[in-house]
Formats: sequence, C-alpha cells, structure tokens
Amino acid sequence: MSAPATSPAYAHLAAHFARIAALSNAIGILSWDHAAMMPAGAAETRAESMALLQVLRHGMATEPRIGDWLEEAEADGELGAWERANLREIRRVWTVDTALPVALVEASSKAISACEMRWRQARAESDFAGLLPLLGEVLRLQREIGQAKGEKLGLSPYDALLNDYEPGGRSERIDALFDDLAVFLPEFTQEALAVQARRPRPAEPEGPFPIERQRALGLTMMKALGYDFERGRLDVSMHPFCGGADNDVRITTRYDEADFARALMGVLHETGHALYEQGRPQAWLNQPVGQARGMSLHESQSLLVEMQACRSREFLSYAAPLMREAFAAEGPAWEADAIWRRYTRVEPGYIRVDADEVTYPAHVILRYRLEKALIADAMPLSALPDAWREGMQTLLGLTPPDDRRGCLQDIHWPSGGWGYFPTYTLGAMSAAQIFDAACTAEPDILPGIGRGDFAPLVGWLRRNIHSQGSRYETDELMTAATGRPLDASVFKAHLRRRYGA
Repeated sequence: MSAPATSPAYAHLAAHFARIAALSNAIGILSWDHAAMMPAGAAETRAESMALLQVLRHGMATEPRIGDWLEEAEADGELGAWERANLREIRRVWTVDTALPVALVEASSKAISACEMRWRQARAESDFAGLLPLLGEVLRLQREIGQAKGEKLGLSPYDALLNDYEPGGRSERIDALFDDLAVFLPEFTQEALAVQARRPRPAEPEGPFPIERQRALGLTMMKALGYDFERGRLDVSMHPFCGGADNDVRITTRYDEADFARALMGVLHETGHALYEQGRPQAWLNQPVGQARGMSLHESQSLLVEMQACRSREFLSYAAPLMREAFAAEGPAWEADAIWRRYTRVEPGYIRVDADEVTYPAHVILRYRLEKALIADAMPLSALPDAWREGMQTLLGLTPPDDRRGCLQDIHWPSGGWGYFPTYTLGAMSAAQIFDAACTAEPDILPGIGRGDFAPLVGWLRRNIHSQGSRYETDELMTAATGRPLDASVFKAHLRRRYGA
C-alpha cells in the first residue's frame, strides 16, 4: 500500500480496499484450483464456497461509508497523482458494484460454477443441448447484470458488461474497428495464402513429443522471458489461462503429444499475461490503481510475447536449437526457417486458440457479434449453433462439423465472460502498436531476442506498461507509450510486412 496520505478519508479507503484485495486473492486461488486441480466431485461444495466469497466481497465493495469517504477524499487538494488516480478507480469500482443486488451476485456465481463444470462434459461430447439449460441461466443473469449496471452508468447492457473488461470501452467504437477489419481481412487472407502457396510447404517434425519434455521446454522459455518462479507456477488445464493472486501468478497450458507447438505457444502467451501481473507496481498492488489496465492491454501483453516477439525470425533462430535439444531431433523440419514458416502459416481453421495471426480476428468478430445479439435478446440461445456455423462460413469460408469445434469450444460464456471477446483483437492491435514503439525506442530489442535476451523488451514494457497499473485511462496509456491512441493501421502494416507480397 502507498505511504499515508493527507486525508483520513483516503486512508480509510486505502485500508478498506486492501482488505477487498486480500479477499479477491483468495477467490483467485480458488478459481485457479477449480480449473486446474479440483476433483469433479467437489464442484457443488466449491460453488457454495465461491458464491459466499463473492457475496462477502460484494458487501465490502458496496460498504455505505465508501461514498462519504470518496467525497471527502476527492476534496483534498494535497493528494498526489497516484492517489487521485486511485480515487478515480475506486469510484469506478464502487459505482459498478453498487448497481448489483447481493442476491444477483450470489445467483450468478452459483450458475457460473454449475455451467462451467457441465461445459467440460458438453464440449467433449459436442452436446450443446445438454448445456443449453445451464448456459441459458448464465445468460439470463448476465442480461440482468448488464441491465442493472447499464442503468447506473447510462450504458446499454452490453456496453455495461464490456466496461468490466475494457473500462471506458464502447461497442460503437469496436463496431467501427471490427467492420473495417472484416472488410480488410478476407482479401488480405487470400493474398497471404497466395504468397504462401508460392513457397514449398515446410517439413513437419515427427512426434510423439513426450509431455515431460514439452513441459521442460516451456519452463526454459518462461525463464528466458523473465518469469519469476518464486511468485508463480506452471500447470495444466482444459483451457490455458493466467490466474492466481497478487505475487502468486499462475499459468496453465494443455499438452498434445502429436504437436508440441500448441502447448509451447500457450505457455508463451500466458507468460505474457504473467509478466504484466508480476510487473504491476508493488507499492499499489492491493489498490484499484495498481490493477492491470483492462483486458485489451492485458491481451496486448500476451499477444506481444506470443505473436510479435516469439513468432519472429529472431526468436526462432534462438529457439530452434533448444527445440532440437529438447526432443533429441534433427533434420530440415527443425531448422529455424522451417519453424518460422510453420509458426507463421496462414490456414483458416475452426478453433480460435489454434488460429493464425491473420484469421484470428475473424474468430473474435464472430463471437463479438453473437454475444451482442444474445445479450440484446435479438436471437434465442437455441439458435446459437446455427448462427455460429453461418458466421464461420461468412467470415472464414468454413462450416464446423460439430459444436465441439463450433460454439462449445470456449469457456468464456459458461464462465460468465460476456463482453470479454472483443478485447482479444483490440489486444492484437495494441500489441502491434506497442511492439513497434518499443523496437523504435530500444533498437536492441530484436537483436536481444535473437540471443535469448528479453531484458531490453521486458524492461521497456515494465517502465511503460506494467508499472503504470491503472494510473492512466487506456487511451492515455497508449498515447504515453506509443505516441497515439489505438490505431488499426499499425496492425494492418504488421500483417502486410509479415504475410503480404
């Protein structure tokens, strides 16, 4: 926590939100365990525990004295820039939390816990009908939450949900950005495929790739990137994620003995998230101002590591010998150029998390449009599988053969993450812009990556992104770091350089 401030009211707020942070940390560890370690038979008990903790957290965050403390603290002209930013973030959190009745918080937590566990089975069995009742309950409650928050904030229900993940984000702006990409990407995808077709297809490495060796390779890469193993760990889950608590930042991946790249890229992606979490300002870690600045910035950090840095020729010239050593392999498939061509191969597919950099935004645009329609009650949930198939055909020219490779592939909607999806592509656009600015400011970044030295890159990110927490609004932070707010032209230029003619 920060040094004592002038205002007694500010001190009360800081102490109160430090306690909320401690409770949130407990929720974070239980959530991680739920996804990574918990036996299925514990689901009902865990749901009760999580619901109670969410209710307790909500009660603390809506404490009536917070409003009085805020008014008094905001009138104090002696507070510093960080304290004032903290007050802004406290008011934002308090305004949103006070919009929800406690019964709705509890009901939503229980519905999400039940739906998440059923989703695991439904996905494996491609059984949308079996998930429909539970997912319908989650959606119903998310609509209620969006309506309640929207009334308090003067926003549509969808924008109120989006605001939880992207503070200040609005669907009107996202519509314009995504509609532009939806026009640009189909033609550019065909251009990238034509360029790719003129080159011989790179040789494929032959498996199997033992899981213990994949894990060892992932740990080596995490260490090179600067992940602090004293404050985190690597585990396995059905859907890779970064979670845990302050100073206990845990990541997961999933392994496939036929394809080591999936797990490795998952590790690199989640390490990008973890570096952000581990680099947040320690002095403000238990205050709202010390939190990461929204999910588009968070996704920018994971995609910057995975896509911008670790699919570069520089990185793969460093990584290729380590890969060969890890699997005792040799031959053309293990040369750096062959690995680079595989890792930058454009190939439209059904699965978002396996998508290449060019076609990935289409997956996000589809989900964004569908979840907006569902929250607005503009389509029944039962129509989702057909709408998904139609959208995939329109955007990518593919029709999923089953719901496992269609609308059941992601955990986000069963886990209550409505409004989250657009931040992936906002993050990809931000990643291109931030990486471009970093490389311009620090010319040794790319040569360093080629040596396995990520210190120049991570140091720049620490100074300009990670250590800033939520001191600035998103556009302010982007402008301070890159010289301008989010600009889609930088992302397009990156794609043209890497994949175009």
